[in-house]
Amino acid sequence: MKVLFNVLFLVFISMSAGAQQSVPDCTSKAHRQFDFWVGNWVVKDKDGNLQGYNNIQLLLNDCTLQENWQGAKGSSGKSVNFYDRQTQKWHQTWIDATGGALYLDGGLQGNSMILIGTRPGSDGIPVLHKISYTPLEDGQVKQHWQYSQDDGKTWQDAFLGFYSRSKVKD
Repeated sequence: MKVLFNVLFLVFISMSAGAQQSVPDCTSKAHRQFDFWVGNWVVKDKDGNLQGYNNIQLLLNDCTLQENWQGAKGSSGKSVNFYDRQTQKWHQTWIDATGGALYLDGGLQGNSMILIGTRPGSDGIPVLHKISYTPLEDGQVKQHWQYSQDDGKTWQDAFLGFYSRSKVKD
């Protein structure tokens, strides 16, 4: 009887605690910092050459941005982006159709979202990746992906793209 009482007491306490706690939402200013990237985009390089199409949408009660990339030459990939209230950082997990992955963390610096992460290069030596997303005055978004093989002392460009809003829905 004592065991039954203890179990019922624990269930009651758990239910009461759950009822008193409010469910957190994703309406804070920090959660909205990357909303400038949401939309349908045509992506070109600095010379105006088509690089691909990107659709960024809000999911899961606006707590997650999902990227859906389709490259002009057939590449494709997806990312999931979210503000982690525990670490107070933005996180991006990218995966492409070849199994390539990136895990990046960061946040808003000025008006740019800057995400950084490390992964092994083809030779097994760690490579530092940095991707910045910057809204431009003309409504475009500039994505600048750089990598460093010397722990950030020098950087090389991996991708520089300019996103223009598309009227076409995916």
